Amino acid sequence: MQDISMKLSEDEIAFLDEDRPNSFLSQPQPFPDNDRGRMLSAISCLPVDRPPIWMMRQAGRCLPEYRGLRQKYSFRELIQSPELAMEVTLQPIRRFGFDAAILFSDILVIPEALGQGFQFRDGGGVQMDFILRDENDVARLDTVGITDRLQYVAQAIKLIKHKLHNRTALLGFSGSPWTLANFMIDGGTAGHQGKTLEMYHRQGGTYEHLAKKLTAAVTEYLQMQIDSGVDAIQIFDSLGGLLPFNDFQGASGRWMQEIIANLHGQVPIIVYSKGTRNWNGLVKTGAQAIGVDQDIALTEADENLPSEIAIQGNLNPALLVSATPREVAKETAALLNAMREREGYIFNLGHGVPPDAKLENIQAVVEAVQNFV
Repeated sequence: MQDISMKLSEDEIAFLDEDRPNSFLSQPQPFPDNDRGRMLSAISCLPVDRPPIWMMRQAGRCLPEYRGLRQKYSFRELIQSPELAMEVTLQPIRRFGFDAAILFSDILVIPEALGQGFQFRDGGGVQMDFILRDENDVARLDTVGITDRLQYVAQAIKLIKHKLHNRTALLGFSGSPWTLANFMIDGGTAGHQGKTLEMYHRQGGTYEHLAKKLTAAVTEYLQMQIDSGVDAIQIFDSLGGLLPFNDFQGASGRWMQEIIANLHGQVPIIVYSKGTRNWNGLVKTGAQAIGVDQDIALTEADENLPSEIAIQGNLNPALLVSATPREVAKETAALLNAMREREGYIFNLGHGVPPDAKLENIQAVVEAVQNFV
């Protein structure tokens, strides 16, 4: 394992500042002929030699090298130490050679930075330090100084970016306002009892106040990630599927749309809204790519999304646990062939890598994608 106590030197920081493009939209095209270029070309719906591959939750959980670190450090220590976050982010790149790395962090750093801390439960999941019930609770959230409190994320991105040498794409991320609100109103790992939807309908002004605060915080946070060097952003609207079709735009879509508009196309944005079938609402967000979960056929997404929007997905994560390498490679090939004619396809799972995923199955998926012709 590499020494993870290293710091960026002044020369390394200068290298990052000189190398970082000012705008995704102003980058010369085609992109570089490497993994990073393949990922950025696919998001731009440009021709690629094969679809790029990365996996949600690829860093941590199932990797023995990650579990080794967890024997020494708490999860909070891993995400708040730039050197440790860098190490965990790079582990799956070293092992599997994905086309993109994704920052190792957690969506709940935003509520924590706003003043609503969280603790990890002994039996799993998280518990927020207090619950948002009304306008007074929302008023307690402090949006001033968000990036100052999250500088450990910016430092981690700079370390990771330097180690990747622009050969592998680096993704930043955040939870969507709607998804974050669910954790904050339910008080932690949600049983999804409808409290947030109830606030949206019965305390509309309070929900809007909360969504505005979260939108401002997420925008500032993602801008910090862009300034630190990420190549693209994924917004995790992981609880979007809890919303009835007609509520999606008001409760979630409009706020993601505002975030993306305020980032002005500096880097491409992927929206992953698990369970959402409001295709028009997803398109209206302005995202360059839409992530699709495993409960829908990729061909349906292909039919409903414009050709200028890339599609990401959607192998069933359960196959990484239950299938054989041969079976999982066959399912991977089926998805690749289904999307063969579409420019702008990124291979991924329909949700995150399970903690008990078999490493040989992940390797089989990667090889099937890398050898696809």
